[in-house]
Amino acid sequence: MVSADAARNIVGIVGNVISFGLFLSPVPTFWRIIKAKDVEEFKPDPYLATLLNCMLWVFYGLPIVHPNSILVVTINGIGLVIESAYLIIFFIYATRNTRLKMLGVLAVEALFMVGVVAGVLLGAHTHEKRSMIVGILCVIFGSVMYASPLTIMGKVIKTRSVEYMPFVLSLVNFLNGCCWTGYALIKFDLYITIPNGLGAVFGLAQLILYGCYYRSTPKKGKNVELPTVKVTKNSVGGGRVSVTVEK
Repeated sequence: MVSADAARNIVGIVGNVISFGLFLSPVPTFWRIIKAKDVEEFKPDPYLATLLNCMLWVFYGLPIVHPNSILVVTINGIGLVIESAYLIIFFIYATRNTRLKMLGVLAVEALFMVGVVAGVLLGAHTHEKRSMIVGILCVIFGSVMYASPLTIMGKVIKTRSVEYMPFVLSLVNFLNGCCWTGYALIKFDLYITIPNGLGAVFGLAQLILYGCYYRSTPKKGKNVELPTVKVTKNSVGGGRVSVTVEK
């Protein structure tokens, strides 16, 4: 019989693998941005929200806050690096106004984290209090992270196109929410259950939306170069016209 701790570790490892896939799922989107040298209609909101979420979860999982949470620290530490890389790419190819907005949000997030770390370490002196304070913040901002695609979901409904809502990202988002909800329920952790439960719900909603609007998404056709037709008039031949096709 597998103990609760062993089962939780197994689910946590699976969750780490799925979360890693979640963090890597936007790679095709950013490869498209790099090739086009333009962010097009993509939004930085999900990546800004995920960055803050990763910072909070890394802090939550540290031994000084919530002992025995190494799996939470490792995957969110990796996510922190990956999301930073995405935001750098987005910043390079975004418009000036978008860059300024991103810098403003990042500045607020940095100040917020400094305030949280200082306040928790100086104001709460037990693991229980620290876990509760940081856990509540993780619930709030984890929910914001999972809800951030709602902006693009609105665009999908308005345009009847899923071009800017990648299927892989929606699928992995759903699987990630389900796995970490299971992890939290084995040895009940309210702070992990709530945001990841919401993540599963929002992920499922995105998949349903994708199924509804996939067929109505305009397909990009290939440009076909037509031959050039050159018309010349022969003045000597009694007004005859000759046609030359140039490829």
